[in-house]
Amino acid sequence: MFKYAVFTDEITQDLDLAISVAKEYNMDAVEIRSVWDTGIQKMTDDQVTEIKKKCDDAGLAICGIGTPFYKCEIDSPEEIAEHHNILRRCCDIAKIFETDIIRGFTFWRRGPVEEVYQRILDNFEIPLKILEEKDQRMVIENEASTYLGTGAQVASFLDEIGSPRLAAVWDPCNVLFDFDNDEVPFPDGYRALRKHIIHIHLKDAERIGATEAHCVRMGEGEIDYKGQFRALLEDGYDGYVSLETHWRPQDISEEEMNKPGGASYSKDGEFASRRCIESIYAMVDEIRKDLA
Repeated sequence: MFKYAVFTDEITQDLDLAISVAKEYNMDAVEIRSVWDTGIQKMTDDQVTEIKKKCDDAGLAICGIGTPFYKCEIDSPEEIAEHHNILRRCCDIAKIFETDIIRGFTFWRRGPVEEVYQRILDNFEIPLKILEEKDQRMVIENEASTYLGTGAQVASFLDEIGSPRLAAVWDPCNVLFDFDNDEVPFPDGYRALRKHIIHIHLKDAERIGATEAHCVRMGEGEIDYKGQFRALLEDGYDGYVSLETHWRPQDISEEEMNKPGGASYSKDGEFASRRCIESIYAMVDEIRKDLA
């Protein structure tokens, strides 16, 4: 059976409140991206230690860290070097948090992936060395604002890299924001990526026309989440499903979607995340009854 988690900043920037909500819903863990208006990569040692202690005291694991690694320009050596330092710092933070789920991406998309694909591969040479030195691993997320937005694309990339230091975090919803591809998140994207998946992010959305989509409450969008959850149960997936709500009573901006974090992003997050957690539990309960 998979375990439940939630991004704290999808609830609030107030860690105590986020932990309280996670405990109220019997979550197993939290995922850390920004706390107290500070992104994970900018946190001090004292902040990191305080977060770990508060989670330990609450009986919550920290299942992963939502770094912005390689959400940068592939044509900027300066940004790439900066992100290598971000990775080094986040590897050290991950050890304190006792997690080996460090999220990464594949550069801001500025055109067809075919034109830069080999460069993306080449730019993972140094990160792989860092991960080896730090004895950590990274999960690559399919993300529409970056070059690899679908399950099939990330699967092909990981097959070609062929390193145990890289795996996948599967986000079905992100596929709906990739208007250059027609992958169906479930079952197609999931099946393409399944062998690489060690972590999962949950949010839901619906498309509006050919070039626009927006997030909605879990279970009210286009993704077949009942089918997805059933497949996870049948496949024996025992990792985390981590709610990354994104939906708000009033839509957040595209900029906030691509660079989430901070008080503005977290506004109304508690209300939305509560509703989504309730929807997730209701769907999974229904499926488990069907499978019993």
